[in-house]
Amino acid sequence: MEGEVTKATDILHSLGMDLLLLLKIIGILVAAWVVERLIYFALRRGYAKSKAKGREEMTRYRFFRNGVRTLMVILAVIAIIYTIPSLRSLAFTLFAGAGILAVVIGFAAQKALSDIISGVFIVAFRPFRVGDMIQAGEAGAFGVVEDINLRHTTILTFENRRLVIPNSILSEDRIVNSTIRDEATCEFIEFELAQHADVNMAMSLMQHQALLHPERIPSPAATNMEDPNEPVTVRLVKIHEGAITLRMYVWALDPVIARRMHYDLNQAVLETFLENGIPFALPIRRAIQTDHTRPNNPADGQAAK
Repeated sequence: MEGEVTKATDILHSLGMDLLLLLKIIGILVAAWVVERLIYFALRRGYAKSKAKGREEMTRYRFFRNGVRTLMVILAVIAIIYTIPSLRSLAFTLFAGAGILAVVIGFAAQKALSDIISGVFIVAFRPFRVGDMIQAGEAGAFGVVEDINLRHTTILTFENRRLVIPNSILSEDRIVNSTIRDEATCEFIEFELAQHADVNMAMSLMQHQALLHPERIPSPAATNMEDPNEPVTVRLVKIHEGAITLRMYVWALDPVIARRMHYDLNQAVLETFLENGIPFALPIRRAIQTDHTRPNNPADGQAAK
C-alpha cells in the first residue's frame, strides 16, 4: 500500500503537482459544480413560479441555464490554470506576447461571439420561443424549437431528428413562425384538373369532403381570399397549359393538425373525384424529332439566315 502511495506521489511530482495542489483542483471542480447547481435550482424555481407566462419564460430559462453552465466551465478552467504553477507560467508567457495571439484568438472566436450575441438578441426580441413551430429559411424543415443556448438553437423536426442551427444564421435568415400569436392555421389544399372538368361540381365535392373532416374548425377570421358566406372557400387560382388549379382554404387548430388534415383530404378528394369522373390534368409533353440521316447542306444554312 505504501508503495502504491509512493508511486502515485512520484507521478504527481513528475507532473509538477503535489497532494495539496490536487486537492485544490478537486475543490475548484466541486465548488464550480455546487455553484452551477445552486444557480440552476434558483432558475428552475423562478421559472416554476412564472410558468403561467408561457414560452417566453421557458426560452429565457433555457438560455440562461445553458449560459450559466458554460460560464462555470470557463471559470473553473481559468482557476485550475491559475492554481497549477507550470500552467500559470505558461499562460503568463503566452499573454506576455499577446499581440499575435490576440489576433489569432480574435479570428477564431469571431464566429462564436457572433453566435452568442445573436442568441442574446433572439432571447431579447423573441422572433421565436422554445416550443414554437418554425421554418428556418426559404426551404428549411419545419419543426418545434427544443432548446436555445449560447451557440445554437435545436429544432425537433417531424422526422424526430434534431436540427442544430447556429444562432447567427437564424438571426439573419427568414423565419416562419406558426405559433407566435395564434396556432390556428389556414391550410391551402390544391388540385390540378383538366380544363374541360366540371369546375362547379369539383368545388362542391371539395367543400363536402372538407366539411366532413372531424378536425376542421370554422374560420376564426376570414381573410381577403376567403368568402365569409361559405364555411369552406374554394377558388380557381390558376389557368395554365391544359390545366386549372383549384385551391381550398381549410382551418385547423394548429399546424400539425393542419398538415395531417391536408393529407387526409388529399386522399378523400382523390377518391371522390375518381368516383364522379372529375378528370385530373395530364402533363403536356412536346417532342421534337430530328432526321439525323440527312447530310447537312451549307446552302440550307445560308438560306435560313
